[in-house]
Amino acid sequence: MSEHIEEQSTHVQDPPVMGRTPAYDTVQTEHFRPKFAGFWTRFWAYSIDLIVVYAISGILIKPLFRAVDLSVSSPIFLLFNSYKITTLIVLLVYFALMTKFFQQTIGKMILGIKVVPKAGKSLTWGTIIFREVFGRFISKTLVIPYLLTIFMPKKEALHDLFADTYVVHEDTYEKEFHIIHTKKADNLHESTLI
Repeated sequence: MSEHIEEQSTHVQDPPVMGRTPAYDTVQTEHFRPKFAGFWTRFWAYSIDLIVVYAISGILIKPLFRAVDLSVSSPIFLLFNSYKITTLIVLLVYFALMTKFFQQTIGKMILGIKVVPKAGKSLTWGTIIFREVFGRFISKTLVIPYLLTIFMPKKEALHDLFADTYVVHEDTYEKEFHIIHTKKADNLHESTLI
């Protein structure tokens, strides 16, 4: 997200060294960027979302399975049964639709974080499918990719890396400084005369 609240620039001259005029001007600019959401914030948002998904599953899917006389508890293959697969599909659809239309799930809404694309544009269906279906399925299956958030400088999980997205706080910003050194025009002119 390339939203900047305020941008200021400060002109600072380098101090003269041994009687010589400085060859460079230093310009310091500052701006505010959204604060990236860390592991624990995302963990609690995800926990809330799991409660929501399992509530939907318990209210809608479980009675439907019982009405059709399908098993809810006995696994068929590698601890997966039709109920668990259906619940996984509900989870992936929930994350995909909520992220596409609101940029956040219910858990993210409660904790004040949202998904933004790195390019600063809107989230496309391709981004959503890579992030919330393929990436989330891999992260949910292996669990370890969620821990990348702890070690990455911009706090991205594996599914963020797949889709080129960040998770940021909605109303919290961090100040960034940029220092630029530029050659002085008059010193450049002097050096060409010598």
